[in-house]
Amino acid sequence: MPFDLIANVAVAGVLTGLVYGLMALGLSVIFGVVRIVNFAHGELMTLAMYMAVFAFGFTKIDPLLLAVPIAVLMFGLGYALQAGLINRFVTRPEHTQFMLLVAVAIILVNAQLIAFGPTARNVQVDYAYDSYELGRLIIDKTRVFAALAALAVSALLFAFFRFTFTGKAIRACADNHLGALVVGLDVKRLYALTFGLGAACVGVAGCLMLLLVDVTPLQGPSYTLLAFIIVIVGGMGSLTGALLSGLLIGVSEALAGVIFTPSAKSMFTFAVLVAILLFRPQGLLGKKP
Repeated sequence: MPFDLIANVAVAGVLTGLVYGLMALGLSVIFGVVRIVNFAHGELMTLAMYMAVFAFGFTKIDPLLLAVPIAVLMFGLGYALQAGLINRFVTRPEHTQFMLLVAVAIILVNAQLIAFGPTARNVQVDYAYDSYELGRLIIDKTRVFAALAALAVSALLFAFFRFTFTGKAIRACADNHLGALVVGLDVKRLYALTFGLGAACVGVAGCLMLLLVDVTPLQGPSYTLLAFIIVIVGGMGSLTGALLSGLLIGVSEALAGVIFTPSAKSMFTFAVLVAILLFRPQGLLGKKP
């Protein structure tokens, strides 16, 4: 197989992997702080994609720009979901949390099916078929723009947790829940903020992913599963690990699709997961328990 083809596919996989990483960052943030696995993660992403589809249809504004208002809307939805519903289940047994969020996921999928139907929808931006030529590399503009936006949002999220008072307070809740309560932090509000941030991340990722693929309501569970795999491979609760794992999964999917068949993508994704669980159970950048 020509080296040029492999190189082009690998670069495309890296760019797509950055969007995957942003998607998984939202899930990693929620789990790392609230210690609840969001089984409705992919369904929230498809909801954001539909928001972008209809907003683009009415306004013709690029999904890259629509990502900002949609992120705000998704933040509000995530905050309300955590504050109004999930906070009541934080101290309950894990199986009740599991059932709650699976129920939310099922409701979202079926609500989207009723509202939008099963037909795939997409957006057509002006630069959809444009590309950059770097020597023998031909890189799609849509992937470049989506990857750069994902990288910028990821950097903002890292900066928020590192340099802001609220970000440090959220990290304190993640490190020591009881200690955070003792020093007077409003843990439930910080949990809601965290869930809102996770939903905002997946909202931006949905707008970016819409540049690359069509959207249907039934894609939600597959995105949830993909986000789980990325977070596990990167290390549960590790933001850097989630971003690195997204790159790894993006490249492995791209290469598997061209070297074997497109249907082999999922097989290689699970192969990476199995290899990590066998040889480094804590994930690439996770800490040993």
